[in-house]
Amino acid sequence: MASLDFNLLAADTASNARAGRMKTPHGEIRTPVFMPVGTQATVKTLTPAELEAAGAQVILGNTYHLFLRPGHELIREMGGLHGFMNWRRPILTDSGGYQVFSLSDLKSIAEEGVTFQSHIDGSRHLFTPESVMEVETALGADIIAPLDECPPYPCDYRYAKDSAALTLRWAARSRQRFEELDGERANPQALFGIVQGSVYEDLRVHCARALVDQEFDAYAIGGMSIGEPKSTMGDLIDATVECLPADRPRYLMGAGTPEDLVDAVGRGIDMFDCVIPTREGRNGALYTRSGRINIYNARFRADAEPIDASCSCYACRTFSRAYIRHLFRAGEILGPRMGTLHNIHFYVGLAAEMGQAILEGRFSTWSRSFLTAYHSETERKEHAQ
Repeated sequence: MASLDFNLLAADTASNARAGRMKTPHGEIRTPVFMPVGTQATVKTLTPAELEAAGAQVILGNTYHLFLRPGHELIREMGGLHGFMNWRRPILTDSGGYQVFSLSDLKSIAEEGVTFQSHIDGSRHLFTPESVMEVETALGADIIAPLDECPPYPCDYRYAKDSAALTLRWAARSRQRFEELDGERANPQALFGIVQGSVYEDLRVHCARALVDQEFDAYAIGGMSIGEPKSTMGDLIDATVECLPADRPRYLMGAGTPEDLVDAVGRGIDMFDCVIPTREGRNGALYTRSGRINIYNARFRADAEPIDASCSCYACRTFSRAYIRHLFRAGEILGPRMGTLHNIHFYVGLAAEMGQAILEGRFSTWSRSFLTAYHSETERKEHAQ
């Protein structure tokens, strides 16, 4: 199995927060890290140059979407994802399992894999642990993930137990096929194991320990931020992290808000991805040091200040809130572009700031200060009401 070179650089003495460094064939990744989601080989509305300027170290691609369109073999012919989209920094691809279970109305789960109907044209396909490894090998990302089942929330204990057991069997098959494909890789790849188990702590612990026994390059916590209470997510992260080796990266899949990231870093998580900053940025919900604002709000109609005075992104250096609001209300595409650019800059910068605080031994103090300031916008609105 390809080894992911990961070194811990510092750990916070008052929490489980840690800062590290990963080396990949396409460059170094400093953790904690937020990874913008580029589902279809693009982070919506942004160019690779804009992502680099925002400080993005690594981005995501989605196996499900890229398998359906334009197809992994075409991407292989075009030099893999790096060559196809002209992104020269690291890339992570997920297995597409979450999209199979969330986007396909007609799907059938069996020991072999999952049969699903394309949301694009209705064609039917089969994903197996082995075929997903073949697709991700063709895509050529630096870090890839095995096929897993993300159980719905809520689900009963029996369903969650059977689902986690299936995920473990699929993980073993994925690992075997991953090793068999080693000679077909243009560059070394690292394989994550994905912990499932819904909201049941004993299932999460069992799944985590079983994956560690299988010896993956790193470990991801899947099936979170799908409706469970925040306190439950925190407890499950704690229980899972206790079972994972300290010398491997830990990835919380699909989470979440800025508060989620700060909380999870304090619990020992290294890597994050989420569609929130891009999706909300395209719809006028913008993140600032004092909280999230809705740029459509009338109070910004004549506001000459930038989105966030402390932000150095192009949108904040160049435009006022009033102008950004005008763009959104007029339906001009520059509005969603600037909203997305700003939010990505905010999220990427937040992760980098956490890393610096850990390195300097002040993460706990920094996190309290950040959260107090971040909640001030919500408190201001509540006071106004």
